[in-house]
This record gives sequence, structure tokens and C-alpha cells, in this order.
Amino acid sequence: MAESICRALRDGALEGEHAPALTIKDSIHSPFGSDVFNHLLTQLSTNILAGKSQSRGLVLVALSRSPSSYVDLLKNSRDYEVDSSHKWLRVLDCYTDPLGWKDRLMECGRVNNGSTEASITISSFKDVRNLDKLFSSILELGKGLVGPQKIRFSVAIDSVSEMLRYASISSVAGLLSNLRSHDQVSCAFWLLHSDLHEIRATAVLEYLSSVLANIETVTQAINGLRGNSDNLSLLEQNSNRGKFLVRFKRRNGRVRLMSEEICIEQSGIKFTSISSEDKMIAQSLVPKVQFNLRLSEKEQIDRAKVVLPFEHQEHDKSTQIYDGRRSLNEENLETTPAAENPRTNENSGRGEIIYFRDSDDEMPDSDEDPDDDLDI
Repeated sequence: MAESICRALRDGALEGEHAPALTIKDSIHSPFGSDVFNHLLTQLSTNILAGKSQSRGLVLVALSRSPSSYVDLLKNSRDYEVDSSHKWLRVLDCYTDPLGWKDRLMECGRVNNGSTEASITISSFKDVRNLDKLFSSILELGKGLVGPQKIRFSVAIDSVSEMLRYASISSVAGLLSNLRSHDQVSCAFWLLHSDLHEIRATAVLEYLSSVLANIETVTQAINGLRGNSDNLSLLEQNSNRGKFLVRFKRRNGRVRLMSEEICIEQSGIKFTSISSEDKMIAQSLVPKVQFNLRLSEKEQIDRAKVVLPFEHQEHDKSTQIYDGRRSLNEENLETTPAAENPRTNENSGRGEIIYFRDSDDEMPDSDEDPDDDLDI
């Protein structure tokens, strides 16, 4: 499933459609959003370097972490090349001095990042409250990588939650929407800490996303079924595990849901299929309802005995259905002998329908049953 997200970011936007947008949503109970963000960032960088991605460059907006931490992250990747980073990577530093305080207090035009500047190209941004200027800066860095032609670049924002500290949800949604609709943006993805915001803000960002990756805790579901004595051991076993639930939303309205389990190890993040035990736990967590959705064995037998309205009820003889083509006199002649015979108890519970034609001058096909040839 994580591979499906990587492919969606790699393939980018289709002609005439908006760029794919991914929201990675976590919370304090499952704080693995940064690990998932780092994994996707590394995979996308690898595809860009290999020339497999639609985008030819990456603009990283650093809001919650310093640019040097991303340099160390990419250096640990075996496919990362320090000398060629200036050809495909730009970092917009909104972390060092987001409001320009250091610039005014220290009276320096740019924050010195030491060895970081030698290995990666960094541009400082000092007013995160001005999202229009931030949008222009992102486009300027992207066009500096790929040129003014219709070559696309990707955008990664490490924390939309930091944006919402300084700007309204409508302004942030407008920025993300403008990025998606720009003809040079291949894809965009960002991280959101859902428990820091109102439900309305989270719903707006989910609506803007074509892919939603929700990280949930495994421990919370298990604690609801186990006793309190086992809670501590379960917390220790599942402190580095979580459920990774992904929703793919197509343009035609089709939605695809997928789920995996993530485990944070020393070597990195690992995605595995959900175990059978967790599936049983998930099924047991289905809310109880006041009615039964399944039939018992007795109910199934009773349902099989019900005679449908147009079902043949006499299997040993052919069923005669009056089609209205014979005259009333002929019908009376045929039914008179039958009327002399008393009705048996077997047929006492059945009714009959008698049809009288309006006149004998009607055309034979005027009242012909259109479904006469069907075996009903």
C-alpha cells in the first residue's frame, strides 16, 4: 500500500487534471507521521534521481525541522548524491526564523547554516504569515530547478500544522489548492497533526486531498478488549506499531480503501500486512445494532417455503394461463365440467383471476401478453 502511494507521487498529474495531493494524518497516540513523511520523501527523491518520476525537481518547505536534519536524512539514502543536489532539490527554510525576529535582533540578512549550505541549496523565508508570498517563493524555487517550460516539480511540506499556527484554514487551503492546480506542480504532500486542530480544519484538508493516509494506534484497539493488568505490557509491545489506513479518491468519485501495519525499527519504517489477530479485533469492534443482519437456519428454511407470486406451483402438470384470446362462451364450456367437481382441500387455499374481454371484436394481439414467451 505504501508502494501505491509512492507510485501515485511518482507518476504525478494527468493532462488536464490537478496534481495528486497526499495528507499524512497522525496524532499524539500514533506519532509516526514524521517517519512516514521521511519515507515518502526518500522514495520520491530516489525516483527523481533515477529519472523515473514525472517531476524533475523537489521543493521542500521546512517548517517543523531544520534543513540540516533533511540533509542527514537524504545522506543516509544510498541513492543520494551530495554534489548533484543543487540540480534537483531546493529547501525553503521556514524553520530557522519564521517571523523574522532573528533578522531584526541580530541585524543580519541571512541565517548562517554552516556546513548545510555547502551541500544543499537553502532559501530563507521570514514571514510565514504571508501565504501569498510563500506561494510565490515555492514557485520561484521550482521554476529555478526545471525552468519556465512545462517541466514539473514536486512540493513537500513537512507540517501544515505549523502553517495553521500563523494563518487561517481558508488561507492554508487556498495555498494548497493553488499548488495542486498549477500546471508545473507534479504532486504535493504534507503532514498534519490532527489532534491539534478542530474537526472543521481537518475536514477541509481531507477534502483537498486525493490521497489520505491516516495513522492509528494498535494499542488503543487492543486495550478495549483486554484487562487492565495487561495494559502495560501491551503498551511496551505496541509503542512502535500502528495501523496505516489509506484512502484513494478518484476524480470520478470512486474511493479505494487499503490498510497496512507499520513498525518503526532502527533501520527505518517497515510496512506489513495486518495480522489475522488484528483483523479479528477489528471485526469485533463493529458497533452492535438492534437487528440481525444474518438469517438463522430456521429462518432460511422458512424463507425457502415461501411461494413467490409468479412461481409455477404445480410441477407435475403444465400450468394453463388464460391469455384472453378465446371467447367467453368457449371459456364457459370448458369451465362448466370443472365447476361440477367440488374443490378439493388441496386447492382450497388458492385463488383465481377471471378475465372478461370487452368484446369479441377485439384484435387477437390487442391484449396479448408481451411476456407470454417467458417461463414465469
